[in-house]
Amino acid sequence: MPIFLTVFIDLLGLGIVIPILPAVLLDPLGGILPITYSYKLRLFLYGFLIASYPITQFFGAPILGTLADKFGRKKLLLISLFGTFLGYIIFAIGINLGNVYMLFLGRMIDGFTGGNVSIAQSAISDISDENSKARNFGLIGMAFGLGFVIGPYIGGKLSDPNIFRGFSYATPFYLSIILTLINIIAVMINFKETMYKKRNIKIDPLMGFKNIKKAFSFPKLRVMFLVVFLVNVGHNFFTQFFQVFLMSKFSFSQSNVADFFAFMGLWIALSQGVVMRPLSKRFNSEQILKVTMVLASFILPFLLLPKSPMGIYLIIPFVAVLQGMNQPNTSAIVSNLTEVDRQGEVLGINQSMQSLAQSIPPIIAAFASSINIDLPIMFAAISTMSAWVIFNLFFNRTGYKVPRS
Repeated sequence: MPIFLTVFIDLLGLGIVIPILPAVLLDPLGGILPITYSYKLRLFLYGFLIASYPITQFFGAPILGTLADKFGRKKLLLISLFGTFLGYIIFAIGINLGNVYMLFLGRMIDGFTGGNVSIAQSAISDISDENSKARNFGLIGMAFGLGFVIGPYIGGKLSDPNIFRGFSYATPFYLSIILTLINIIAVMINFKETMYKKRNIKIDPLMGFKNIKKAFSFPKLRVMFLVVFLVNVGHNFFTQFFQVFLMSKFSFSQSNVADFFAFMGLWIALSQGVVMRPLSKRFNSEQILKVTMVLASFILPFLLLPKSPMGIYLIIPFVAVLQGMNQPNTSAIVSNLTEVDRQGEVLGINQSMQSLAQSIPPIIAAFASSINIDLPIMFAAISTMSAWVIFNLFFNRTGYKVPRS
């Protein structure tokens, strides 16, 4: 429960910013950028702002993961949460001052120390056996989902001056600051160290780059790391620019975006917290992924067909459920392939792959959206299909079979 609560509060704070970031930069009247900036330039700045978090996480997460193997999960989780706390403060100040550089600084500090989830996954691995990992990682996914149910909804409403005159784009970040402080206190009091066999390993500031090379040096892991990368590229092409798609195509406000992402998050939470547990008792992670990835790649393009928001609302539960089951199953397979005393290191490498996969889509999507707003969703479908093809062609050749639950 402390691990679940930690991830939930962390993702609640992260979810709060989802409907706000595009409005802060893309809104020519209420945003912080000069009104003379073109929409194309605003898109590029938005893409790079989104990318700044995973780029710095690419460097920071593997370092934190290795340090978690060396000094324990609790200490590093506290350091990570403090970085999130500081990042939110700087970001809120940047909004109030209309300073885009402070927005980037806040996101970069939060990103570099943003190893919260990989450390929590390491703690889950410490207390799980091979048969229970997919279900337990599913609980972390449920915390993700709940964070995205409540977080975007709160963020959209607290930033809407039509609801209360004193609300602004900075208001939700004040709540994020408070929530992160509560999380720090909760970890200090309730989180019991799960790591007892610690490793003495050197820390390298360029570990992120070395992790990408190392990821493909493990015979049993290289295929899964490539699958993790492509699945996350697809997921982030969809999630990171879908707000822009909704604002452009259906004139969504940040409050409308908040409602939509809360609805989508509800389905993610249901898929990982309710559907995933009984499903993992009947099928192993390999069998589940072979179905969810291919179905997700076929469903995504259907989001381009509706002419009204109602059509999007009818399709999104299928997308959310399918993508919601990909994450815990890929993480479970990677963890099951890893020695007990190297969980933090390998899950840190896994986080590096995910961070790299999060860094590329927003920059490409910024350029693609300036050409055609539909392109990021098509890229999402293509990347997810590529992951499915590689998984089916090469994964079994590693000689690894996922154990049945």
